[in-house]
Amino acid sequence: MPQKLGKRPKYYTPNEVSIHNTLKDLWVSFLGKVYDLTPLCERNAGDVLLKPIIEAAGKDISHWFDKKTKDIRTHVDPVTNCKNFYTPRGRFIHVPPPCPRTDWANDFGRPWWKDDSYSIGVLSAKTRKIRIINTLTSQEQTIEVCSEEILTEIQDRYIKYNAHAASYTWKYEGRNLDMQKTLEENGVSDEGEEFYKLGMNDDQFLPAIHLYFDDDLTEA
Repeated sequence: MPQKLGKRPKYYTPNEVSIHNTLKDLWVSFLGKVYDLTPLCERNAGDVLLKPIIEAAGKDISHWFDKKTKDIRTHVDPVTNCKNFYTPRGRFIHVPPPCPRTDWANDFGRPWWKDDSYSIGVLSAKTRKIRIINTLTSQEQTIEVCSEEILTEIQDRYIKYNAHAASYTWKYEGRNLDMQKTLEENGVSDEGEEFYKLGMNDDQFLPAIHLYFDDDLTEA
């Protein structure tokens, strides 16, 4: 669904997009956004022009587009000397044929790549991994998060491991974390690139977030 004004966008990792790669559950990303094209596939079931989109399921297709115009890239056909959309994987839904045809319906309105109703969120520009350690149970999970996410959004990711995640105080190196700020804003630096340059496995040096259960029971 399109994002509402004043509301933080939903961020997705490339890995999250990649698992939606079937005809009945088809996501793609391009130009920094994530799109659920499942309804498009349903409305055009059986159309041969779906093939390039199906082949791209779960992938980033930014290379299909001109970053300036936000439209499909174009090229000049060497035979006709006309400018056409550049679709090396084959023409797809809403792309007009290179030559006029009477059997092509152009009453679909906005082409899908310009229709924000398919947009479901933003593709993270950079992801990172963190360790979350539950000090009450000693359980530890390593999760991939988006660098743009604030701690409450990371907490939402962690809920599948601990349904009571909101009942804990989140700390890093003994400091309480501000749940309305990102990891970087909380001083939890991402040193993954530095470890990579040094040839070290950054998974062994992931920052650890410690969760402390908020026991609000008081003695009578």
